[in-house]
Parts: sequence; C-alpha cells; structure tokens
Amino acid sequence: MIIKSMSLQNFRNYESLNLQFDENTNIFYGDNAQGKTNILEAAYVSGTTKSHRGAKDREMISFDKEEAHICTRIEKNGIIHKIDIHLRKNKTKGIAIDGIPIKKAGELFGIIYFVFFSPEDLGIIKNGPSERRRFIDMELCQLDRVYLHQLSNYNKILLQRNRLLKDLAYRPDDKGVLDVLDLQLVKYGRQIIRIRKHFVEELDGLMVRIHDKLSGGREKMALGYEYNVSEAEFEKELARGRERDLKLKTTSIGPHRDDISFLVNGIDIRKYGSQGQQRTSALSLKLSEIELVKKRIHDTPVLLLDDVLSELDGSRQNYLLNYIHNIQTLITCTGLDEFINNRFSVDRIYRVSGGMVTVENGQEADE
Repeated sequence: MIIKSMSLQNFRNYESLNLQFDENTNIFYGDNAQGKTNILEAAYVSGTTKSHRGAKDREMISFDKEEAHICTRIEKNGIIHKIDIHLRKNKTKGIAIDGIPIKKAGELFGIIYFVFFSPEDLGIIKNGPSERRRFIDMELCQLDRVYLHQLSNYNKILLQRNRLLKDLAYRPDDKGVLDVLDLQLVKYGRQIIRIRKHFVEELDGLMVRIHDKLSGGREKMALGYEYNVSEAEFEKELARGRERDLKLKTTSIGPHRDDISFLVNGIDIRKYGSQGQQRTSALSLKLSEIELVKKRIHDTPVLLLDDVLSELDGSRQNYLLNYIHNIQTLITCTGLDEFINNRFSVDRIYRVSGGMVTVENGQEADE
C-alpha cells in the first residue's frame, strides 16, 4: 500500500497544497517551523482520524478558518481509494471513503497503515507510562477494530466511574450505579489486557532480533507487559479497592495504569539505562512495529519519519536508512547531509519554506 497523492485546504499553515508522492522515499527539507511536520500530521490524520501530536481538530484548522480538508488517494492491492477528512471547529469531523460518508472512525482503519517515528518517540522509554500506553493504543487501534471498540467503551465507562466517585459525596443514593459500572469496566478491561499482552509478546519476539543487530550483539533486549492487574484478578481487585477509590475519587485499578518494561541485559533501562541504550531500544521498538504490521496485514505500512535522523548517530542512521529500503517513506529533515553522507538514494525531494512546497526533483507540487 502507498499514498499516491494528498491535497490540503486550510490545514495548519497550508491554505492550499497538492502533493504527488513517489512510491519509495520522499524527503521534505527546510528550516524549523516551516510546516514540514504538518504534512506528515495530515497524512497520519487521513489514516487514523487523529493527530500523532494529540492535537484537537480545531487546532489543526488554519487560524482564521472554520474548516479544513484533507483528501488522500491511496493505492492498495492495485485499487485506488480516496479518503476525505473534513475538520470543523464547531462540529464533529466528517469522513468519507470513496465518496461515501462513514459514521464511525473505525470504518476507516484497514485501508492504510502508518508507522510514525518522531524525536519524541526516542523518549518513550525514559518518559512516563502514559506515553508507552499511548504507543500501544495508537498501533492497536489501527490493527484491531475489536480493540478500538473495547478501548473506546472502557474509556467511556472509566470517565463515568471517576465522575461518579466524585459525585457520591453529594449523592450517596447513587452508590448502586457503581456496581453496574464496575461490571462493564471489568468486561471491557479484560479484553484490553488480553489483546495488549499478546501484542507486546509479538513485539518482543521481533525486537530481540532487531536489537541484537543494532547493538552489534552486545545487548540482549527483553520487552514485557506490566499489567496493573491481571485479567483474572481484575474484578476482585476492583472490588477490594473500592473504598480507596471512594476516598481518592478516582479509579486506581485497571489497564489504564499498565506499562511496558524494557530490559537490556537484565537491567531496567527506563530507570538505569544510558541515553544511548534508550535511543537504540526506541529505534528497535519502532522497527519492530513495522515488522509486526507487515506480519499482521501481509503488506508494508507507510513510514513517517519526522526529523529523526538528526537525533541518531551515524551507525544508527545508516541502519535505519538501510532498513526502510522498499518501504514508502515520508521523511522531514533540516538538510540533506545525512542522506548524502550515507550515499542513500532519494526518489523525490521537496523544499519547504514558509508553508510553500517546491519539488526539486520528480513531479511538481501545486501550491
């Protein structure tokens, strides 16, 4: 699967932009704060309906406009699909596939798969558990519609339960509602734990091999799923912690508090790893993500690399550039030195300046 083209209207700093993509390597270069990342963000939104930055719809619309439009043409198994995303400041977004509106965002998943890699991902290991949970959720929501459904329901019930825990101090007669919410929370939470555990086990099997090559055989990586409560014990532990939850007015038990462990040669690198170990492990994780998507969908995802090369040393740059050969990739960077130094073949180069995109080789873009 590949992105053939993308058109933007009133998206971030682009009033109007039409891009044609090469099926291999596409590089967007220019100074910082010119709009390079916005192009990758728009592509990601077209496949997932969400920003990789966690931005709200209204934040992606040009400052003085009410709506933005992303139109993306995808080729999958020789068939062209058109995805239209309408972002609105004061309404829910509109989504259409091949001209037919869809009611649920989940209907979009499966047409195109993205793996997004940014400098922030290099900090996924040393940062807090919420970022690691977000990594799991973003990938699984693309790969597994069942998971998307379970996670959406779990989050809704969790929100209702936390709100009720706060309100019970004033409305004690509503305590019976807590029993109903707990049953639903356990129902959806158990599914989430099961799917996440299997996902992390798959990643671990892939990551061991990739990390061994990246580290020159010096480091043995082990990835693990650290659940706050096991699938079997969830109902019992939730009931046992109820009085604590009533006192704290929040839900202290459940997969919303899970984490991923990263062990290198038996050492927890989240706490005790060097920056080099953490970055190598983060790179291993993202490359494993690519392999897992390929394994699941029997196709290659589209890779979005946002200014990552400048954060890696020469050997890791070289490994990454060799790895992405034959995968359609959209890359942002401030200069082309990394590609020249690594003698890397570039299929299409775009210069980005002040929200204007100029093609320096290949087919022209329309501003």
